Amino acid sequence: MGAVFRRPGRPLPVARDKLNQSPIARRQAGKHWEKTAEDFLCARGLRLLQRNFSSRFGEIDLVMEDRDTVVFVEVKYRSSNSHGSGADAVNIHKQNRISRTAAFFLAVNPARAEQFCRFDVVSIDPKKDEQEINWIRGAFYSTIE
Repeated sequence: MGAVFRRPGRPLPVARDKLNQSPIARRQAGKHWEKTAEDFLCARGLRLLQRNFSSRFGEIDLVMEDRDTVVFVEVKYRSSNSHGSGADAVNIHKQNRISRTAAFFLAVNPARAEQFCRFDVVSIDPKKDEQEINWIRGAFYSTIE
């Protein structure tokens, strides 16, 4: 008997839509969800220090202050839970980049270097008729020694 070859199925509509989405549209969507997370955190008493802090190590979506603590926030949005939540995407590789970028932020902002630091993740996931915002305080520890 010969091998049976099957034609691959059609890609998921979500994946196809993402591939067809322009980089500008993705950036605008990212800004929208980062602003949503910022508003959510500000309503809970945090204060924005900086948006989209970039360095050669990577980018931190939001740098905020929670009383005497500098909070580095990674915002993740998922339009579907089929591949896990947004928080699931913050793997060890992403944590390493965020940690190195945070260390650089503290180096260029020495007054902040004496404050406590925390790494939070805001995961925005789909829910039936709205979006669910999941704020994970202290989601991970710095990997920098």
